[in-house]
Amino acid sequence: MNTIEGKIALGGDEKIAIIASRFNHIITDRLIEGAKDSFLRHNGDEKKLDLILVPGAYELPFALDRALALGRYNGVCTLGAIIRGGTPHFDYVSAEATKGIANTTLKYTTPVSFGVLTTDSIEQAIERAGSKAGNKGFEAMNTLIELINLYKKLV
Repeated sequence: MNTIEGKIALGGDEKIAIIASRFNHIITDRLIEGAKDSFLRHNGDEKKLDLILVPGAYELPFALDRALALGRYNGVCTLGAIIRGGTPHFDYVSAEATKGIANTTLKYTTPVSFGVLTTDSIEQAIERAGSKAGNKGFEAMNTLIELINLYKKLV
């Protein structure tokens, strides 16, 4: 059997965007730091890393669509934090952000990773933004780098 998979290493010339929501910025700032750390650790050139900020997770798909339509990025890492509250707002925002990112990803031939936290509490979000459960921003960038390399093998 021939196995085709990507590696977690950049060539140094890849142009990547991080699109992150500012809402719950105490969490998303840590996710951004983790994603940037992964990018730099894997041979990324900081001059080729763009950070696009949107108000909240609901706006991520729109910014992703615009960024991918430009055709200047080898990949995009989406980051956000949606924390359950006392109303159904969490369910609507998380569902629409997830569907919007998925649909937009399928529309273009550019790798996209999903680093949007959907947690029941602020404590769970903190755990996933760099404490007990690692940093999901770092993991999302690792995923993107692997996808970029896999995509090169599938064209």
